[in-house]
Amino acid sequence: MLRRYAMAKLTHDPRFAPISLQNNAMRFIDILAFPDVQLLDVAGPLQVFASANDLAVAAGLPQPYRPRVVSRGGSVNTSAGLGLAGEALPGAHEACDTLIVAGGWGVHRAVHDRELVDWVREHAAHARRTASVCTGAFLLAAAGLLNERRAVTHWTRCAELATRFPAIRVEPDPIFIRDGDVWTSAGVTAGIDLSLALVEDDLGRMLALDVARHLVVFLKRPGGQAQFSAALSLQKSGERFGELHAWIAENLAADLSVGVLAARVGMSERSFVRHYRAQTGTTPARSIERMRLEAARRLLGDTTLPVKRIAARCGFGTEETMRRGFLRSLGVSPQAYRERFTGHEAADATHPA
Repeated sequence: MLRRYAMAKLTHDPRFAPISLQNNAMRFIDILAFPDVQLLDVAGPLQVFASANDLAVAAGLPQPYRPRVVSRGGSVNTSAGLGLAGEALPGAHEACDTLIVAGGWGVHRAVHDRELVDWVREHAAHARRTASVCTGAFLLAAAGLLNERRAVTHWTRCAELATRFPAIRVEPDPIFIRDGDVWTSAGVTAGIDLSLALVEDDLGRMLALDVARHLVVFLKRPGGQAQFSAALSLQKSGERFGELHAWIAENLAADLSVGVLAARVGMSERSFVRHYRAQTGTTPARSIERMRLEAARRLLGDTTLPVKRIAARCGFGTEETMRRGFLRSLGVSPQAYRERFTGHEAADATHPA
């Protein structure tokens, strides 16, 4: 299986970026840590790049990355209590391919460390691209690197980021956002999604997907997917309708009228609507729309299926109904969403289902 990467050097298939000698040049990845950094914000991206190296070597290719953890003291303690043996900060003017700033509780102190903020600003100027994981966005913001850019951070801190740094266009929903050569990601595990996207940008989707499989990541999520699922959000209000939500998620194109749903839980329609709203804080119709939108966003990001077919698969009935739902909830059309978060053009209408 792995030998196919070597064959990719000869492909002319436009779906995959060919692995050329230039693409195989060593890329230095600096992951910035600080005292009380979030462990997974560092370890997640680090492992993605390490696994990309392992798969490349197994395929007989050079290692594409040289990742390292850097901090002012070389070694730091994470908020989980585990120490990280990193390297001292390189010179601010030392070139690197990618600077990744991790997040965590320690970022509250880090943003007031003027020397560290200055280092981030200067080192980013000598990097091909800069990224943040979770609340690492606050360090990028303090360094002025997010001004007039779209950005995201952990969903619990988006409002704070927008308030403290009004020049940033904060979007609370996406898993990660790319704005030019600056990437930001949502909370904790989103750093893995971000790093997989960086690998895909460097070496192609095929290798990035195999890294995801190697790490047993359940789903390689596109940047525009919600930070947490609609079904998970509904579960926080109680488990009474948990089985019903699971069934709805598996049957989005079925008849999901109030009568059908009430019958599945053994209630009258009036009683079902009343208890459902009390438990979830919303209506059955709104919950179904959220779940359909989430499924549609995943298909828009992961496939090249035509919008019309995605609308049918997700139970919207018509493309226009789905378009109105996207505009109402996200402020963009399905096609604009696809172009923003994946770069895919609309698929040909003859694409198989």
